[in-house]
This record gives sequence, C-alpha cells and structure tokens, in this order.
Amino acid sequence: MIQFPVDVTRTLPNDGYAGTLAGRVWRPGIGPSVVAVRADGVYDVTASFPTMSELAARPDPAADLAAAVGERIGALADVLANTPPDSRDTNAPWLLAPIDLQVLKAAGVTFAVSMLERVIEERARGNPDAAEAIRAEVQRLVGDDLAALKPGSEAAMSLKDVLIAQGAWSQYLEVGIGPDAEVFTKAPVLSSVGTLMDAGLHPKSTWNNPEPEVVLIVAPDGRITGATLGNDVNLRDFEGRSALLLSKAKDNNASCAIGPFIRFFDKTFTLDDVRTTDVALTVEGPEGFQLAGLSSISRISRDPEDLVAQTVGPVHQYPDGFALFLGTMFAPTQDRDNPGGGFTHKEGDIVTIAAPKLGALVNRMRPSDACEPWTTGIVELMRSLVRRGALKG
Repeated sequence: MIQFPVDVTRTLPNDGYAGTLAGRVWRPGIGPSVVAVRADGVYDVTASFPTMSELAARPDPAADLAAAVGERIGALADVLANTPPDSRDTNAPWLLAPIDLQVLKAAGVTFAVSMLERVIEERARGNPDAAEAIRAEVQRLVGDDLAALKPGSEAAMSLKDVLIAQGAWSQYLEVGIGPDAEVFTKAPVLSSVGTLMDAGLHPKSTWNNPEPEVVLIVAPDGRITGATLGNDVNLRDFEGRSALLLSKAKDNNASCAIGPFIRFFDKTFTLDDVRTTDVALTVEGPEGFQLAGLSSISRISRDPEDLVAQTVGPVHQYPDGFALFLGTMFAPTQDRDNPGGGFTHKEGDIVTIAAPKLGALVNRMRPSDACEPWTTGIVELMRSLVRRGALKG
C-alpha cells in the first residue's frame, strides 16, 4: 500500500502562512477542536469559537481568528505527520476535515466538459466500454465547448429545442444549460474526511473517479466567507445507471474529502481569487500509473455567487451555514487498463488536489468499508464541548 506523502510546504498555500488559515484537530482526551494555523504553530481557539460553523458566520472571520488567543498544541509539521491512519499515535493530536456543523452541499454539472461526460454516463448506462463511441456521438451533436453558453439564456433555450428535436436531450443538459442549477446534499454533517486520510469508494463500484473542486464556506445569511478544496468522489457506474442512484454514487463512508484548511477572505484572498483559481489534480497509482488534470474556475458556467444564491434564501435556510462544492471541469477519460476502458480508481491511489492559494488536499483511495468508520457525530461533538466548558449561553 502506498504511504501518504507528508509535506508541510506542499500542504500550505504557495504564500505559506500569509493568509488566515483555520482547521480542526482531534485532541486526545478532549475531542475535536477549532484551530488557527500560524507560522509559529497550531493554536486551539475553541474557547473563542466552539465550532467552525460559528467562526465562519462571524461578520469578519479572518479578523476574529487573527485576534484570537489560544493554546499552542504543537507545530503543524507534527500534527500533519500524525494524521495518516497507518502510523497515527492516538495519544497525540491529528488533523480533521476543517468543517463541522456546516451542511455539505455540492453543485453538479457546472462545467461544459463534465456536463458532456454526464450525458455520456447516462447514455452508456454505467458501462465504460460503451462510453467512447457515445462520446463521439454526443460531441457531434452538441460540440465539445459550451463554456460561453450562459445557462438559462435565450441561446441556451434554443439549443435545448434543437437537441429535443434530435432526441439528444438529457437531464444533465437540463441542469447544465437550463435556468436551475443542480445543488444536492453531498453527505451528512460531520462525515467528511480531511487531508492525509483514506477516502472511500463503494466496494461494488467498478467505474469511478475523483472530482477536484473548490469548496465555498457560506454563512447562514448567504455571505461567502472563505474557501477550501474538496474531492467530490463520484461513482460513474452507479450514477450512469440511474440519476436516482445519486445518493449511492455520492454518499458513502469517507467519500467526501475536504481540506487541508479553510482560508478566510482577507486582504490576501478574496472571492475574485476563487473565480480565477486553477485546481490541479494528480493520481498516483500503486502500479505506477499517473494521471494529471486541471480544472479552472474561470471556465465555470455559473458564477459562484449565483450558485450560492440558488442554494440559500427564502425557500431554504441553513442556520449553521454550509460548504458548497462548485463542481469540476475535470472528467478523466485516459485509459488505465484496457483500450477504450477509460479511467477508474484502484485501491491505494494517492489523489492530490491542489490550488496555489488553498494548498493541497491529499487522500488515499480505499473501499469505504476499509476506511476508518465515522463515529463522532453531532451529539458527541456537543458532549465534548460541554465537558470542556466551551459552550456558552
């Protein structure tokens, strides 16, 4: 089994500790803790912010976190080194996913390339061997670059009419170029895994892939206060058989990876930086296989603020805020085993998702039932905060 690459420089953004970085750490005997990640160490600030959702909802989370005084629990290098499950010392702190009570939401089919791949999945009925021929047919009908087409516009609706007339319309094209975005609940609150942890694949899946994405951190009132990285692990065979299997394709033990840290908006990092972010993906397989790709948020079909506005408002509220995956333009088609067979994961793949101002999220792919079980839910989080006197009226 490939071991995790533990590298502080690789984990941090390119500008190191210049931004306002927040994370969560498991402290033995204490429980999950909100931390500030600073050049001189990792500081437990749970006394000021019992949950990350509370911190993210502040009027200025970056200023509040910068001003917070907390207990230094160690160097970032030591906490990172103790995070991989294979070698973890359970008597020392380790890193968790950086969100807690925020609802895990995801926007789908927000890039033209991934939209076409979803159409192909649907028409191939989850069969990767049929995908190549269908890919050529779909591209002949709709082209391979719809990035300039504004969803819901008159031009998009005209294209919809043409495709319906040709019998090529799809539910994925509906959410890709129609007025309404696809926004779904990715996984339960507190179920995500962080960097240097195993990420899960349903053991019955034979066609799957990583989805490297930027994840927005959104306050209950709809303000976007920061961002991080995520892997919206996808089972192409399950979803391809039926869109009604979306929950099984997306929500399995350890199938939602987020991290390494939340970077709150401040003078060094803004929403405009998110809009121009390039998200890089690498997959390193146990047999020497390598895959690399890039997803550029600048080519997204729906602006991040529009996606947030379609998620929260008068018709739906999130009292503890939410984390929103923005979708990906990366849809791997590189053959791994057989010609025309496309890409699918193997157990032990090391997946690295990186962006210059957000650092790197690193996970090892394993069957969901072989990953660490999820055992700490909302009740246990509350109990741990009560024990340490962190909850205040």
